[in-house]
Amino acid sequence: MRRAHKIKLDPNQEQATYFVKACGVARHAYNWALAKWKEQYEAGIKPNEAALRKQYNAIKPVEFPWALEVTKNAPQQAIKNAGAAFSNFFRKVKAGKKGKDCGYPKFKKKGIHDAFRADNGPPKKGVSAVQVDGKRVKLPIIGWVKMREERRFPGCIQSTTVSRQADGWYISILVETDERLHQESTGVVGVDFGLKVLATLSTGESIPGPKPHRRLDGRLRRLNRSLARKRKGSANWKKAKTKLSRLHKRLADIREDALHKLSHHLTTQFDIIGIEDLNVKGMAANSHLARSVSDAGLRSLRTKIEYKAAMTGATVVVVDRWFPSSKTCSQCGQHHPEIVLGVETLRCDCGLIIDRDLNAAINLANYAASSAVSACGEGGSGVALAT
Repeated sequence: MRRAHKIKLDPNQEQATYFVKACGVARHAYNWALAKWKEQYEAGIKPNEAALRKQYNAIKPVEFPWALEVTKNAPQQAIKNAGAAFSNFFRKVKAGKKGKDCGYPKFKKKGIHDAFRADNGPPKKGVSAVQVDGKRVKLPIIGWVKMREERRFPGCIQSTTVSRQADGWYISILVETDERLHQESTGVVGVDFGLKVLATLSTGESIPGPKPHRRLDGRLRRLNRSLARKRKGSANWKKAKTKLSRLHKRLADIREDALHKLSHHLTTQFDIIGIEDLNVKGMAANSHLARSVSDAGLRSLRTKIEYKAAMTGATVVVVDRWFPSSKTCSQCGQHHPEIVLGVETLRCDCGLIIDRDLNAAINLANYAASSAVSACGEGGSGVALAT
């Protein structure tokens, strides 16, 4: 299986300058491909990324000689990414989506998601695309670059991508490896996602969310105001922007750390996991909940649980969003329509008094246990949609 490990780099000035150039070449190639795609489509020609790559290579020595200063994969992969963006757009259109939901490809801007493919590809099958020696990696043209840590996964390196986040450079190393997560114990668990606490498990365990945005909101506001007061493009504006970028990265890192730890715990400790099919986009449309929903990262958490479950062999049962997990008594099954947002305790005629989130988690666990085998088959694993 393929796994990626992102490591921070410690480039010298020459190497950092090369990275900036390569990001610029990749961005230019992507925007060139996007413009050519639109131009050819309007002219009645059916464009494709393979043809665009041939056209780019033909004119590169004459029209874009500066692109020869960086690895050939920087522009080539960028044009492939443009082709993939159009493929995703047409797939969404075919599925019936309209407007912004289709995601028509947009031109890239300098300083936003700067990245480039840093290797020239493996010379032959079974050979790594780049050399890694301890805490350093050898990239085409630029040579050895220091890394903050050694790569985590052994195996054959398929590709490397260098990206800039805030004021730092990072390399993502994609490895073909046999190393994977392993199931440590088995059992069934229901997980009720929330905003006050990140997750409530049917075992009674409550996982608090880090809520980084709420914790650092004051500092974020101050830095935003400081940036707004600076003249755009000035030296002080660039310093203020760097400080703000560092804080945004810190927020994202805190959130990602919590989500990875929770998803790792669930997929290694349980072999059947019941979760709700939450309408995160609809929840974020509520102006009172939008910040908390975005801060929790619920959609990202589901994605992590699903791909890690595929590694451990666990089954993820995604319960329909209309299933009344909070309004159904987990002991007798009685329906309680009075349990609305703001009511935290369920009191049932059968005598059960229980926290609404724990009650929902138990219902999800019971539902997952009853539907996992029928949805995935005996001994199956993966993601099952239960309705």
